Amino acid sequence: MSVILRSSLWLGFFAAILAAWWVMFSMAQGMGLDFFGRMTMMDGPAMGAGQGMSDGQSMTAGQGMGGEMSGQTMDGMAMMSMTTFGTLFPMWAIMMAAMMLPTMVPTLRSYEDLMVSANGSRAGWLGVVLGYFAVWVVFAAAIAGVQIWLVRSGVIDSMGIANSLWFAGLLLIIVGLFQFSRVKEVCHGVCHAPMQYFLGHWKTGFSGGLSMGLALGAYCVGCCWGFMALGFVGGVMNLLWMGLATLFMVIEKLPQIGHVVTRPMGVLLMLAGIAVIGYGLI
Repeated sequence: MSVILRSSLWLGFFAAILAAWWVMFSMAQGMGLDFFGRMTMMDGPAMGAGQGMSDGQSMTAGQGMGGEMSGQTMDGMAMMSMTTFGTLFPMWAIMMAAMMLPTMVPTLRSYEDLMVSANGSRAGWLGVVLGYFAVWVVFAAAIAGVQIWLVRSGVIDSMGIANSLWFAGLLLIIVGLFQFSRVKEVCHGVCHAPMQYFLGHWKTGFSGGLSMGLALGAYCVGCCWGFMALGFVGGVMNLLWMGLATLFMVIEKLPQIGHVVTRPMGVLLMLAGIAVIGYGLI
């Protein structure tokens, strides 16, 4: 029975991740975007996500004989909806499930290793997952609010892409510098070695797992917030960009190599930021 329960929980966990990525893909398709977050036209090449909104063209250019709206008009309307909290918060919450749940695998494996010796349970395992994800849902609400403010300030476009190379470059440099910070070191230390956290803060039952999951989620936000913010550089609906961010965050939490890649990535991000700003000066 315990084997069946374990298998069911793990299958449900991975099914939730796949479902989240599928929803993200479906949302992008519904908005007429490709994997790079660019608008795709039925009778033409892909366009940059922000181009369809210029000069109000997305609301008028598609109207042909009889006043019918083309796919371009509908894409423009979809992009306009990306500036409301009611649209952005669910999108970011789904993105948290797609991007951050995969990074939990080492943590959940560590919890399982302690289930016998430390009186853990499947209810506690589930509590860890729910607590962890709850923190990221709160973060989703916060970053959705930030995105709305940035759009209204003209810093990013309606698809969440930086309008200025200066802003994009500065954000890359800030996230790169953060990789060397004490906050990153502490938070990554917990995420990279969850066993040590469990040994020092062990609590049994569902409520205990929930409590530990909330704390681990907070550490994870402190560790990985920057890679979410970089969505404003590559585009929050750029599935390839966000997929690469997910891959790195998974690698960063692997027990064997996670501690090796953190600072080199910081250097790469800073160099990329300098390059972007330099390109903007040309």
